[in-house]
Amino acid sequence: MEHPYLFFVKLFEMIGLDHFAHEYPHVVYSWVVMSLLMIAGAVASKNITMIPAKMQNFFEVVISSIEEFMVENTGEEGRWLLPLAATVFIYVFVGNLIGLVPGFFPPTASINTTLSCALVVVVFTHVIGIKYHGVKYIKHFMGPVWWMSPLIFMIEIIGHLARILSLTFRLFGNMMGHEIVLAILFALAGAFLAPLPIMALGIFVAFVQAFVFFLLSIIYFTGAMEHAH
Repeated sequence: MEHPYLFFVKLFEMIGLDHFAHEYPHVVYSWVVMSLLMIAGAVASKNITMIPAKMQNFFEVVISSIEEFMVENTGEEGRWLLPLAATVFIYVFVGNLIGLVPGFFPPTASINTTLSCALVVVVFTHVIGIKYHGVKYIKHFMGPVWWMSPLIFMIEIIGHLARILSLTFRLFGNMMGHEIVLAILFALAGAFLAPLPIMALGIFVAFVQAFVFFLLSIIYFTGAMEHAH
């Protein structure tokens, strides 16, 4: 979907990278999201005090909430997974949310971005499984009955590949759908009042989609840590 005006794409045009910017706006705005998060993190952690300032307090609340939710679902054993899980949630949420800003494109509205996030989660799921169980992790794919192992193995492989498709298309479909609805409203009813209800709903959608991606991720991580049945 061609956007009428993308601020950072125009900046790239000014430095002679217009072809790259028009071809890969999701990459450009992924860099924007990452830069915003790094700057915010640097500002929040610059002067850490016992009595936190507003930015430090905000980040402490966000991170501690994510951590508490993770521990409730994975147990204390899953606490070490917080950096990856929290990064996934915050990146996806901000990536979703940034599309509500005029002149910005949500990188999560591109299937390339959602696929890359899904691959990170699914590959790391198996890294966790190997870390906890070693070679015995293969039992997760073999089932409880030995003579059905070849069939169960194929079903499990298909199921794990389906996880990639599920994470990818759920997030991509919702965010691209939201972008299309906004574009139609802009075209039919003007640039200001008409899209406001959809933009307000977009904040809710941005959070829900990030939370679902995060929740499924920690479910997969927890399953990899558990012993095969």
